[in-house]
Amino acid sequence: MNNEGEKTTIQGDEDLATETDNINESFDFDNFSDWHIIIASNRGPVKHFKNQQGEIVQQKGSGGLITGLSGIVQYVDATWISCAQSPEDISFSEGDISLVNNQSTMRVKFINPTPSAYDEYYNIISNPLLWFLQHAMWNIPSEPVIDRVTWDAWENGYLVVNQLFADEITKLVKKTSKKTLVMIQDYQLYMTARYISDQFPRKEMPSILHFIHVPWPGPDYWSILPPTMRKGILDSLCAVDLLGFQTKEDSLNFIRTIESHLPRAYVKYKRSRIWYRNHASHVRDFPISIDVNSLVALVDDDEVHEHKQIIEEITTGMRLILRVDRIDPSKNIIRGFKAFKELLILHPEYKEKIVFLALLVPSRRGVDEYKDYLDKIMATIGQINAEFGSSHWEPIRILVGEDYKRAIAALQLYDVLLVNAVADGMNLVAKEGPIVNQRNGVLVLSERAGASQQLAQGGIIISPCDIYATAEAIHQGLTMELEGKQKWATTLRRSIENEDIYCWLINQLQEVIKLNL
Repeated sequence: MNNEGEKTTIQGDEDLATETDNINESFDFDNFSDWHIIIASNRGPVKHFKNQQGEIVQQKGSGGLITGLSGIVQYVDATWISCAQSPEDISFSEGDISLVNNQSTMRVKFINPTPSAYDEYYNIISNPLLWFLQHAMWNIPSEPVIDRVTWDAWENGYLVVNQLFADEITKLVKKTSKKTLVMIQDYQLYMTARYISDQFPRKEMPSILHFIHVPWPGPDYWSILPPTMRKGILDSLCAVDLLGFQTKEDSLNFIRTIESHLPRAYVKYKRSRIWYRNHASHVRDFPISIDVNSLVALVDDDEVHEHKQIIEEITTGMRLILRVDRIDPSKNIIRGFKAFKELLILHPEYKEKIVFLALLVPSRRGVDEYKDYLDKIMATIGQINAEFGSSHWEPIRILVGEDYKRAIAALQLYDVLLVNAVADGMNLVAKEGPIVNQRNGVLVLSERAGASQQLAQGGIIISPCDIYATAEAIHQGLTMELEGKQKWATTLRRSIENEDIYCWLINQLQEVIKLNL
């Protein structure tokens, strides 16, 4: 365990101070100078591991969430609580992390559930039960099957880990004399807010903000869960002061779900407010985004350049359709390939003149549904390549593995970027692509991706189940006049630049002030 006050520098974080210099330009952080902000999420901002030399290395996590939330620590006192993800995380336990070129620090605390509790919390309840429910992906006539194993995972996994988070947060709140804002992240921690509120008199409660990154389906779909689970989750979320969702539709669906399934809750649609157990919960949408500045800087990275040259060789003389996704059923990857097959049938002139490159990242390999999905993807690709390919033309090329720099290289080169998810909280690839693309590429975007709320004016919006319309949308993108493509590309870039990851964070903090929480 680190000694109190010991500082550790994060490997790979050299540019963080520079990246966040602009966060204070449009927001006065003096409003939070006497606050303590506690961030709670399943995964934290850093991970510890042993390198090849046997040395323990502390590496900053990737993703816009970590960049955005880390950006506040140069202005406020902050602690980030998460689950340990490695033996080295467990050994570290807690300590201060310094930002390179900046004197500010963030306290990191790892909680350490038993392996069985974490497995049940994460691999049975969070994924797949809640994940599939949130994305409306269960095949209701046959799935899910909620049995004694599920109930054991709920009681001895999900509830236990959420209680651990609540206990650690409570300790921190009681140790400080500052006003506290607790920022809870996502569906893994639905029960944490109620467990916190149970440990405080009402007047001593910290302010709680819970942002839900995944879609929120309508009230009918929540009937899948047994009443005890459903009511427990909804009851806990109504202990939150400010609930954040990706889209207006998600916000409305949450209020409708409360109205349908939580007795004695009073909802006010015009004010987006819920009154329950003598407590007001405010519901808002805060679309998450990307760190534009660091993404643009990454384009000049040497490794990105190397990947770009390789992809250019693969696609020489070809138009490029691209998708970049986790291997997740919600991403609708198979229908995307079937739409490509439809394109080749409808427009045979594209044969040997086009390539569909899919960069797929393995995800949740411990969950059966995900392993089965990869097998189906590979079978679909094999069938299409066998039917349409030739000795010198492979219609679909697939690269499996997590390589963010390779993805950034490919995103510079697409003529059409396909994002056809059947359900997606946001989909940040749809925002990363237009920022780095160098060909005025066209975005074909599912109406079921949260990004469509913001980006509809600069892309072709499709129904994700309609492979004929998707094929025609790809064709439209490939045949669009240069002037039209340039106009759309400019529209997308401006929209994304104006609402980046820091805007997402600042909008939440501004709402906290506005509501006087």
